[in-house]
Amino acid sequence: MNIVQYVLVRGDLLMKEGWPVGAVIAQACHAATAAIHLFYSDEHTQQYLSDLDNMHKVVLEVPSEEEIRKVAEKLKENDISHKLWIEQPENFPTCLAVKPYPKEQVQKYFKKFKLYKGPKLATD
Repeated sequence: MNIVQYVLVRGDLLMKEGWPVGAVIAQACHAATAAIHLFYSDEHTQQYLSDLDNMHKVVLEVPSEEEIRKVAEKLKENDISHKLWIEQPENFPTCLAVKPYPKEQVQKYFKKFKLYKGPKLATD
């Protein structure tokens, strides 16, 4: 069984909000860690953690706060366990992570999003 953890990152934090890359990466880490903690005793979470060298995360970009809230609502409606990370003191969502799931069980909720690539970097 292919167990995966999906993480959605707001792409607008870098360009529109001016956040540093490291701060955005930290948000994704917060959301993923919180989801693991909240659902630690879950069977799939335990399977996921049983092989640390082969954990599989998919980090995708969501364009805006509005869109990440829509995804969170859709997941809630379908009983998909997740953590919407609300950054403090700003009090707005930055990332979302589902608990580890079999890929085929949750992939459909994330198909419209592309892999998170971050900012385009200048090359010599």
